[in-house]
Amino acid sequence: MILKDLAKCGRITATDGTHLSELLHPARDSLELSYSIAHAEVLPGASSLPHRLKKSSEVYFIMEGRGEMHIDEEQAQVDTGQAIFIPPGSWQYICNTGNIILKFLCIVSPVWRAEDEELKGQD
Repeated sequence: MILKDLAKCGRITATDGTHLSELLHPARDSLELSYSIAHAEVLPGASSLPHRLKKSSEVYFIMEGRGEMHIDEEQAQVDTGQAIFIPPGSWQYICNTGNIILKFLCIVSPVWRAEDEELKGQD
């Protein structure tokens, strides 16, 4: 059994500006998974930077808070308990429109890889 504790996973500021804790990644956890899972946070009034995963799809599952999700030309209000599918190659970012920290899971398939992620405007 592999059991991960969010409080012990460490936290970084990701390329897109979110505060991120990687929960499960097969390359770092010696697991045979076709996906990776991270916990992300965006502070009130803040946004992640526009970015895309070139080959991987992603699902955000909103655990706490509310925000506005942007995927390519679409946008929608998102709230606790909702899941958002982000197709591969789609430009995306999320804004925290609430007054508490926006907390969500990022599930990436195939697994997240740095070379698959691209910030908008970065050459």
